[in-house]
Amino acid sequence: MIKTIALTVLAALALLLAFAATRPDSFRVERSRVIEAPPERVFGLIQDLRRFNTWNPYERKDPGAKGQYSAATAGPGARYAWQGDKVGTGSMEITEATAPSHVGMKLDFVAPFEAHNRVDFTLQPQGGNATRVSWAMHGPVPYLAKVMHLFFNVDSMVGKDFEEGLAFLAAEAAK
Repeated sequence: MIKTIALTVLAALALLLAFAATRPDSFRVERSRVIEAPPERVFGLIQDLRRFNTWNPYERKDPGAKGQYSAATAGPGARYAWQGDKVGTGSMEITEATAPSHVGMKLDFVAPFEAHNRVDFTLQPQGGNATRVSWAMHGPVPYLAKVMHLFFNVDSMVGKDFEEGLAFLAAEAAK
């Protein structure tokens, strides 16, 4: 009886691991919101990391996190590194900034897991005094992450944070 149970558990585990191997090799999470502010104003709140962190939802999740800015805090080459109990350890660097329509970033996590992703903010004028802001993150999904994605919906988890962040960005842009 114990042998049958053990073989059944092993077979189920093997099927789960095989299924995980068939999952996509990359992911993308994206959320958008129309913000009542011109693209130039919104762009300034994204491409300057000090201003970015006034609305960044992850800064708010872990107010005790320690952060350090590079000498340049805005535009390509600007970098911010953090370490916190709730948000882990990582860094982000602005790699592209095309005013007032796009900001690209490299996002690297060290803990609680290693990950290397890209972040893109796209700003589109919506007529008058409004801007559609799209916040996207994409990157590779190594095998261990594929297994984790079977149990955790990354789009829902990160997407919720992006929605909250875009709401904070809208409030900051309205000031």
